[in-house]
Amino acid sequence: MIEQHAPAPPGTAPPDMDPSRPVPSWSRPARLPVRPATGRFLVLAGVFVCAACGLVYELELVALASYLMGDSVTQASVVLSVMVFAMGIGSLAAKRLRRHAAVGFGAIEASLALVGGCSAMALYAVFAWTGAWGGLWADGPRCLLVAFSLAMGLLIGAEVPLLMELIQRIRRQDAGGAVADLFAADYVGALVGGLAFPFLLLPRLGQLTGALLTGAVNVVAGGFLVLGLFRRDLTRRARWLLLAANLAVLGLLASAAALVDDFEQAARHAVYGGDVRVATRTGVQEIVLTGGIRGRPLDLFLDGRLRVDGRDERRYHEALVRPAMTGPHARVLILGGGDGLAAREVLRHSGVARVDVVELDPAVVRLARTDPALSRLNGHVYGDRRVRVSTEDAFAWLRRAPAAAYDVVIEDLPDPGITASGKLYAQEFYSLVRRALAPGGRLAVHAGPVASRARVFWTVEATVRAAGLRTAPYRVDGRDTDFAAGPDRAAGASHAPGDWGFVLAARTPPVPRLDPRAPRPATLTPRSLAADVRAAARTRVPGLPASTLVHPRYGE
Repeated sequence: MIEQHAPAPPGTAPPDMDPSRPVPSWSRPARLPVRPATGRFLVLAGVFVCAACGLVYELELVALASYLMGDSVTQASVVLSVMVFAMGIGSLAAKRLRRHAAVGFGAIEASLALVGGCSAMALYAVFAWTGAWGGLWADGPRCLLVAFSLAMGLLIGAEVPLLMELIQRIRRQDAGGAVADLFAADYVGALVGGLAFPFLLLPRLGQLTGALLTGAVNVVAGGFLVLGLFRRDLTRRARWLLLAANLAVLGLLASAAALVDDFEQAARHAVYGGDVRVATRTGVQEIVLTGGIRGRPLDLFLDGRLRVDGRDERRYHEALVRPAMTGPHARVLILGGGDGLAAREVLRHSGVARVDVVELDPAVVRLARTDPALSRLNGHVYGDRRVRVSTEDAFAWLRRAPAAAYDVVIEDLPDPGITASGKLYAQEFYSLVRRALAPGGRLAVHAGPVASRARVFWTVEATVRAAGLRTAPYRVDGRDTDFAAGPDRAAGASHAPGDWGFVLAARTPPVPRLDPRAPRPATLTPRSLAADVRAAARTRVPGLPASTLVHPRYGE
């Protein structure tokens, strides 16, 4: 509860100031159109709203940067550290504005609303239209991220000193009490903004519209506070300038909101090409499906990362599944693989009695069932009674899985270098997989590209061994798609990774080979598979520690 403090007589020094010193004219009580108690409440309400908007800006930058550039830990660290540093600089700089606290605060809120509201759209535009140019342009999104963090930090940091001055001009109180009241409203506002972003703004409005709406709320709150409550302390010229600035910012934000759908479609085409058939954001990720009709190859992107390339997906899925299916394979567990393509390769083998697919995002499974091109590519596996789907986190599902329940476990998950999937490549995760494997069972792991990320690949191999399994790593060349999206594109890669790395594991030393009783693979032969094992061995990075939940190693 905000404590009520007894006011000092108007025009006198506050308790913490030398009473013999005269109070500056610019620091005398404000001429308010309402009672002081009401004015003080309105200022604290403004603090609440501005704090909520400020935290939404921070979270929006972190979320969008993680989507566009990958590695959410790094992006969060960059945004928060730069922003907090800039807040300190902004707070110091605001000391010079105390003489003009009302007009200064109004100008800062209008600027913050414009910068914060448009930041997501500007960052996405740079990523979409310049991210593939290479050279210095490849670092454009990262540079813009730092610039926005710095600018917003400076503006947010300047708010508190000016609000402190305004609230003291309404009714003088000791500095400690004023700071406590101000920070109480600030922290509660931050709580509301922090909860509103993931549970309301992001799922209902998306990142672009959510940021624009936040900017509109910000400029309205700042304008109301200054032009409504402190208008008598402003010159006529200052009032008109602030009003014009606020209306201009509102007009820009409203125009951007009206055009956001067209902008997003144009940016999506710049990233994915003009062949986009499905584009949707679920509670888990963004799903984009391109091609698959009129002879064009189908591509599936999840959060901007190419997960299925119709031109060479068979090479990937045969290499992932076929070596693990040599031996008993009546009961198969697929972790990830909601697109149904790994299940297609499993069902090519006779003797499969049951296939359990554990996929986090039900929208991926729904798309694989209903999209004509994708369901045709996966062989309509979800119409097979042997295939059963669970839509939940693979780690949580494995914790409840019965022991020795599966002959084969296929891990068809995003690359381990992606922070969100790090726990699914941890030693604890592979210990759960080991428990679920029946005697003689085998595990196949997609461990990311070898040529470009050898250290990550061999960290996966070391982590699987640390869980008590013996390993046989191998790599398969893939077709270079001339496309890189998501973090690969933002990192300046002109091409997608050109190979895939896999780890075959079992309790006894496994030997990658093909089941002679199964239909012949289209892309693998016993000779090529043996060569793939030797090729992976030549890239070995020795002495790597295992990755665990409390000490992930894939970002090193």
